[in-house]
Amino acid sequence: MLQLNTHDNDGALIRFLLIVAGVLLMLIVLALAALVVLITGLPVTQMVGQAFDALFAASSVQALWYVTRAAGLMAYLLLWLSTAWGIAVSSKIFDPALQGAFTYDFHQFTSLLSIGFVVLHVLVLLADRYLPFSVAAILVPFIAPYRPLWVGIGVIGFYLTLLVTVTFYIRRRIGIKTFRMIHLLSYITFVFAAIHSLMAGTDSPLAATQWMYAGTTLVIVFLTTYRIAMSLTSKRPQTVSR
Repeated sequence: MLQLNTHDNDGALIRFLLIVAGVLLMLIVLALAALVVLITGLPVTQMVGQAFDALFAASSVQALWYVTRAAGLMAYLLLWLSTAWGIAVSSKIFDPALQGAFTYDFHQFTSLLSIGFVVLHVLVLLADRYLPFSVAAILVPFIAPYRPLWVGIGVIGFYLTLLVTVTFYIRRRIGIKTFRMIHLLSYITFVFAAIHSLMAGTDSPLAATQWMYAGTTLVIVFLTTYRIAMSLTSKRPQTVSR
């Protein structure tokens, strides 16, 4: 009992010291900021704006271009994760370790999150001054001012993603067989997203980006092959030994 109390006292002392250190650090930062304001004579808001611009080029014409590129990459990775997770769930890979409700909800959540980043990707393109897109260029395939073929493939892929995601909420009305058939479009959706990202993305020439596309595609190929193999194995008639 005495040993437990000693550990509790040590933990409380450490937490107290961390809080004191955090407060002192905040006071030092505020004091330095006040000193800089007094020396330069600039308003705080102006200084913060200049610092933010220096870090992220917020006033640059290309700032929104950076945002839409980052949102596009995140949308691709989330769509890949949703697709890979869905294949793994249907192959029952997670059954020994995770509950079915969790795996299904996570698959649905990643799908919605990928759509959210696609919407951000699109909205930033509308506001971008570096290469502005019209609403029609975003909604109608193959008429975009920038690489229309590859952008158009991305638009079609987004519509397919919406269709597949909507089936989560109407699966009881359309039936499980129709739900699964529509869900097979996830493969086409991922292929279209990969082609769009590789051919229309300005970061595609980077070696790291190319390795990312190659790695994510290989994961989908592996999981698909595994799913097909497991399906064929389960359908193979079993011999009864005498």
